[in-house]
Amino acid sequence: MKLSTSPEDTSLPVPGLTHAMAGYFLLRLSLGINILGHGLVRIGNPGAFADALVQLFANTWLPSPLVRLFALLLPFIELILGVLLTLGLLTRAALFAGGLVMVSLIFGTALRSDWETLGLQMIYAALYSALMATAHVNRLSLDAWWARTRSHSRAASSTNAVSVP
Repeated sequence: MKLSTSPEDTSLPVPGLTHAMAGYFLLRLSLGINILGHGLVRIGNPGAFADALVQLFANTWLPSPLVRLFALLLPFIELILGVLLTLGLLTRAALFAGGLVMVSLIFGTALRSDWETLGLQMIYAALYSALMATAHVNRLSLDAWWARTRSHSRAASSTNAVSVP
């Protein structure tokens, strides 16, 4: 029996779905649910989360009011980004914004010299970057559905156009 080394030699259960599309979908969905979970857990009591973060940054040069503001906004940002990524809606913008959030978290974590947490945050940054770099295979998403809907409606309207002699 010959083993296939080409990812295109085996078919997936969904017609027209490549392995790259399926892989992108699973990674985007996993990251989206993860970030959504971060937001949901923290949004229940943003004040307590903010207080804890202010305490963590007490020995850094970052002003406490700035840390508190960031901590109060973060759960809402995570919730929004998580929903967008899970649905595949405004995916590129959500990935870019999520990457910027990770940059800010990495900056703060480096100030605290918490290298173990920073390592985990670098994994998140790599996931955001990998998804951004491969966004062209984002086919199982609301973005792709919307693009197909618009192109079908444009094609239908151009065939229905009346030509004037």
